Amino acid sequence: MRLQKFLSRAGVASRRKSEELIQAGRVRVDGLVITRLGTTIDPQVQQVKVDGRPVKLREVNWIALHKPARVACTRKDPEGRSTVYDFIPRRLHHLFHVGRLDFMSEGLLLLSNEGDVAHQLLHPSREVKRRYVISLVGPVPANLPQRLIAGVQLSDGKAIAREADWIIGPDHKAPEIGLTLTEGRNREIRRMFSALDLKVRTLRRIAFGPIELGNLASGIMRMLSEDERAAVYRITGRI
Repeated sequence: MRLQKFLSRAGVASRRKSEELIQAGRVRVDGLVITRLGTTIDPQVQQVKVDGRPVKLREVNWIALHKPARVACTRKDPEGRSTVYDFIPRRLHHLFHVGRLDFMSEGLLLLSNEGDVAHQLLHPSREVKRRYVISLVGPVPANLPQRLIAGVQLSDGKAIAREADWIIGPDHKAPEIGLTLTEGRNREIRRMFSALDLKVRTLRRIAFGPIELGNLASGIMRMLSEDERAAVYRITGRI
């Protein structure tokens, strides 16, 4: 296992921050300072220390959290707002969120300490589907699904929905549309509707790749099943 991956998996720091620790000479393997990125180790045999403290691998964890609205996807919020880490046990606070949902959005958020798999899950080349349900302030145009699939021009390029369909029709005072994307650009969905002069009432993610929100209550987390983890590994090329 590469040393920076080991440090990330052990919860020391992100992969990038782990590389900085290595280059700064703060990491020792079997007593020797390692500064070369890409160094591989055997975690079962070799001893790793950071700033003189032993580091051990943590058990791989994947959890699904139903993030409530008005909750920040960050460890500490400078404004003192509630964060997603308020909804998981302290023993799991080393997990990082896989992508994010903005402050006002709710729904499925994955957290893990398996950085390489998470990176692949998020990478645009994998085209992993994210499914959302968006409630809008009506009235809205009946051809909205077709317009979203055709693509909406944003400041950072065209955003294209892979799927879009009405859940509650456009004539309702609170119409709902189902939307599937394969990108995770910052506030992409809200910007798409804003570009179309439409107002979002609520935004909820109901699936990320093979993982579904299901009937998981708001603010509640659960561990992914073995089958769900295997499905994540399959779509990321891990198996």
